[in-house]
Amino acid sequence: MSYLLQLIEQYGLIIVFLNVLLSQLGVPVPAYPTLIITGALASGSQQSAAVLLLTAVVAALIADYGWYLAGKRYGRKVMGMLCRVSLSPDSCVRQTEAIYGKWGAPSLLIAKFIPGFASIASALAGTIGTRRTTFVLFDGLGATLWAGLAIFLGSRFSTAIDQLLLILEELGESGLIVIVAAIGIFVIGKWWQRKRFMRSLSMARISVAELDQLLQQGIKPAIVDVRSPVAQKNGWIPGAVVTTMQQINTFTLDAPTDQEVIVYCACPNEASAAIVAKLLMQRGYKKVRPLTGGIDAWVAAGYNVET
Repeated sequence: MSYLLQLIEQYGLIIVFLNVLLSQLGVPVPAYPTLIITGALASGSQQSAAVLLLTAVVAALIADYGWYLAGKRYGRKVMGMLCRVSLSPDSCVRQTEAIYGKWGAPSLLIAKFIPGFASIASALAGTIGTRRTTFVLFDGLGATLWAGLAIFLGSRFSTAIDQLLLILEELGESGLIVIVAAIGIFVIGKWWQRKRFMRSLSMARISVAELDQLLQQGIKPAIVDVRSPVAQKNGWIPGAVVTTMQQINTFTLDAPTDQEVIVYCACPNEASAAIVAKLLMQRGYKKVRPLTGGIDAWVAAGYNVET
């Protein structure tokens, strides 16, 4: 354990840079504990704290700018991929679009304080065409606030943190096991949360080909679009009723309860659509199915959209 502490003292800036970079790229390795500990170690020197802050901000900007460029080039596919590999629930795209759609680039000021928001918000900024300078400005300020708070907390409670590090050092290998176990519990907890969420979405789906076939046969199911207003600006499936997850509690579907209802979104595993489908079933609708692949699958199949 003492060797680990020596590494932190000698190579703290490199460790902070790599930890923040990986964390902002989406790897489930929390960076805040590292920033707080190194902030405590740098509490005696304003110059060291400033260099530490600059290192963290640069690492965060590199990762976020990479997601921004990916979103600019590949669009919504990047956000879908992020949610598929993330340990956060798949509603992350919907939540990010709602927050970014309401506040725009200034939402990046608080992005890193919201789990699962930062990398997806960066990709979304590139997807919807946020100006490069605007993105870098607000993302840089947000990274400064995020890292600065951790370093301040470390310096403010440096005595308590030093005592904790001393205890861990005295514990030796047991102290290292405690740290590894804490990280493992965090990752397993997030994985279990996602698994339970995925299990809750289990229900029958309908493919875009089946939906098109129904429409071609003159069968008119009620179609409900539950994407964010930002996503809905790009068009929707013809005949769809447009609403959002935020409005679903007050949303009234003008259709008989025995009519087929198709719900779609633009998120991995049809997360939002499945949630709304279950709500509609609780209201008495008997034939409700999410659309597999959502609007992205509909567009990819070459079917028309309305705007």
